[in-house]
Amino acid sequence: MSEEQQAQPQLALERIYTKDISFEVPGAQVFTKQWQPELNINLSSSAEKIDPTHFEVALKVVVQANNEGDTAFIVDVTQAGIFLIDSVEEERLPYILGAYCPNILFPFLREAVNDLVTKGSFPQLLLTPINFDAEFEANMQRAQATAVEGQA
Repeated sequence: MSEEQQAQPQLALERIYTKDISFEVPGAQVFTKQWQPELNINLSSSAEKIDPTHFEVALKVVVQANNEGDTAFIVDVTQAGIFLIDSVEEERLPYILGAYCPNILFPFLREAVNDLVTKGSFPQLLLTPINFDAEFEANMQRAQATAVEGQA
């Protein structure tokens, strides 16, 4: 195959799965109080190369709900996917792994969190949609600014 007939870029989701899941209610006294929760939400993503053409991308959220000073619940979910990524330009890879893939995984993560919370006898918890494209761009700009400051 000549250079002009290079392989076409391939990007495909091959599997979505729950990598880790945990739900904890530390004490039943939370059910006797009026429900006015304070939520602490921590979201992160990671990517790992499995083989030359496959990556595992994981999206993790930890939500701690406090009510009147007590921990009502803690939910910790890691949603992962295996993505086939082949013949993609190297400079596009960070965007694909840091924004495109998390955009695909987020609805599954959101559903898992809501299911756990409602099965735990709490009101529905629908995580606010996230614009991973904008977050990725903001992170890239912060990284550039930090690099420039480090050179000054």
